[in-house]
Amino acid sequence: MQIGIFTVGDVTTDPTTGHTPSEHERIKATVAIAKKAEEIGLDVFATGEHHNPPFIASNPTATLAYIGAQTERIILSTATTLITTTDPVLIAEDYAKLQHLTDGRNDLMMGRGNTGPVYPWFGKDIRQGINLAIENYALLRRLWSEDVVDWEGRFRTPLQGYTSTPRPLDGVAPFVWHGSIRSPEIAEQAAYYGDGFFHNHIFWPKSHTEQMVRLYRERFEHYGHGTAEQAIVGLGGQFFIRPNSQDAVREFRPYFDNAPVYGHGPSLEDFSEHTPLTVGSPQQVLERTLSFREYAGHYQRQLFLVDHAGLPLKTVLEQLDLLGEILPEMRKGFAEGRPASVPDAPTHASLVAAAGGAKDATVHAADTMTGTTDRAGDIEEEVQS
Repeated sequence: MQIGIFTVGDVTTDPTTGHTPSEHERIKATVAIAKKAEEIGLDVFATGEHHNPPFIASNPTATLAYIGAQTERIILSTATTLITTTDPVLIAEDYAKLQHLTDGRNDLMMGRGNTGPVYPWFGKDIRQGINLAIENYALLRRLWSEDVVDWEGRFRTPLQGYTSTPRPLDGVAPFVWHGSIRSPEIAEQAAYYGDGFFHNHIFWPKSHTEQMVRLYRERFEHYGHGTAEQAIVGLGGQFFIRPNSQDAVREFRPYFDNAPVYGHGPSLEDFSEHTPLTVGSPQQVLERTLSFREYAGHYQRQLFLVDHAGLPLKTVLEQLDLLGEILPEMRKGFAEGRPASVPDAPTHASLVAAAGGAKDATVHAADTMTGTTDRAGDIEEEVQS
């Protein structure tokens, strides 16, 4: 079981102090949070991708590479990579490069995104969101698995004899999760390829999560990737912890009431009752989190949103310390009753092993810029002569 955190990178005014962090402050805070996540023993840090204010989560590969240089163990992921508006050629290059820089400590979560204006900003039509996700991902898989790609589709210019560089580390592409809140087509896509399915799980009631996860598991089995219980599932979640539950509610309420997404809507109590948001003591958060298995089954990845709605960095780091205190019990709880047939979350090492071992996937192709077809061979001949 992989346990971690994710951020959407919102720049939100702290309703208790009136302070609005600068973009610089928020970017640096993201790095500090990721480093703290590794310090307390979490397995995953993930960042979203947004291209509009009030967010600082554009260019996730730059952020993750910078964090990767300052960490040693934690897996670096996205939540999400916009497969609809980002060119799959760029995704193939960027995340393979990140693989090499982090020695395979990365994967990524594909998603359509929930910001409508981003589509025309990148020359795309939001009405084609599902079709873009399907076509772009099909191309991305080919770019990672085939050394030379000829391709033609509906939404970008054709490719002729194209090689994406660098090639995936050890000949194995990063593992892909497909993230969705409400789109069954994305669950179907994840199942079709045998990839992971990540349900956002922070806004909707558990009945909706149960329905989406069940669909994915059933279709995963339908496509012959294994049994339904062997499907690779991830869930989101939210919490706010204080040693005393009353203090947690009192302190978090102004942040909840003014949050950009759900503020000025349902009460904190109603939202906590009908969604996975847990505001309370460490024991309450532990018990609520372990209860997710009741409707999602045994799953592979649990990520929490902890740094949103204007919470100051000091408070977020305190939240992570409190999570660290219950982390051993959370791991123990997730392990209890877990059938041996349920696989672990995929890692680079496990994917390499499944592929029969690492291989150097470097493509030594013709140099079309200078006209020299095999520069290494030419140099060798000159030296020998």
